Amino acid sequence: MAKKRKFTFLVIGIILLIQGTPLLAEEVDRLKSIPQDQHVMDWRKERDEFFKTHERSPFTPKEKKNFKGLKYFPFDSKYVCYAEIERYIFHINNPRYYATFLTNKGTNKRYIRYGKVRFRLDGKDFTIEVYKSILSDSLFIPFKDETNGKETYEGGRYIDAEILPGYKMTLDFNMAYYPSCAYNEKFICVLPPKENVLAIPIRAGERNLNLIKSTGNFSKARS
Repeated sequence: MAKKRKFTFLVIGIILLIQGTPLLAEEVDRLKSIPQDQHVMDWRKERDEFFKTHERSPFTPKEKKNFKGLKYFPFDSKYVCYAEIERYIFHINNPRYYATFLTNKGTNKRYIRYGKVRFRLDGKDFTIEVYKSILSDSLFIPFKDETNGKETYEGGRYIDAEILPGYKMTLDFNMAYYPSCAYNEKFICVLPPKENVLAIPIRAGERNLNLIKSTGNFSKARS
């Protein structure tokens, strides 16, 4: 009987991991207590610290020494969308259950096709596909927009998000960031799917540093 219960708990755990578990109410209340612009600024500071000091930073030791901080567009609340996720409920044997992304190295990487979010920006309606890591509850939104190759990295940008109660999420383009391969070609990064190519400039989130890499991974910098 004990073995049966352990097996049951294991199966339930796997299902929750795959489907995604919303944040606890206490964690949501804590996040709500922090203004979104402050939350974004704190996140940017943490990201700078990671690039400056962490062993998994894409920067070389010399680049870390000279690093003064990543460059971002100013925070703009119009790029913050609180929305309900239109869930995809696919059986695991359904070919659409997994989304397979091509990477910059020509390999493939799989994510769970989690749902989509509708949002409105500058008087136009848009839809963006939302994915989930197989091994965590974190949501993943890779996208491209009309700033790529000009003001932002030509390969597109990413957004990470949490599942909120009621299967809602905060889609905040102010937290859009570059994949690590934008700074170091040794890193493997997925390419945004055509479904997430937005026909509008998203002037929020990470933008080009005043650097041009000989590897060609950087788009030409713009002020």
